[in-house]
Amino acid sequence: MPSMTDRQSVAANTVVANALSGKLHEFVPSRSIVRLYATASAVGLNMSFLVGGVSVLQDQEVSAQSRLPLVPDDFVAETPALPGSRLVLSYRNTTGGAITAYSRVDIIPF
Repeated sequence: MPSMTDRQSVAANTVVANALSGKLHEFVPSRSIVRLYATASAVGLNMSFLVGGVSVLQDQEVSAQSRLPLVPDDFVAETPALPGSRLVLSYRNTTGGAITAYSRVDIIPF
C-alpha cells in the first residue's frame, strides 16, 4: 500500500495549490481506494481534495491537532480512484499568520 506524507508551512492568507505535486504517487498507479488524513498546527486552515478532477472536499476546515495525522484518528475522506487519476490536495490559510499543514494519503489497490 503506497502512502504519502507531507508537512509544509502555509503563509498567511495564501493557498498551496497542490501539496502532493511531484510526489511518487501523485497519479494513482492502479484502481484504488484513496484515504486522506490531515491536521494543522492551528485553526484557520481549510483544505480541498480532488481525485481525478472530481471534488471530494471543498474548502473544509482542518483539525488543529498540531502533529502528523494519526490513523484512524485524523481520517478526513475516502474515495475510489481509477488508474492515472491525479490527486490534488490544496490548502488555504484564512488567518494573518503561518500555519503548518500535515497530511497523509494512503492508496489501497483493489
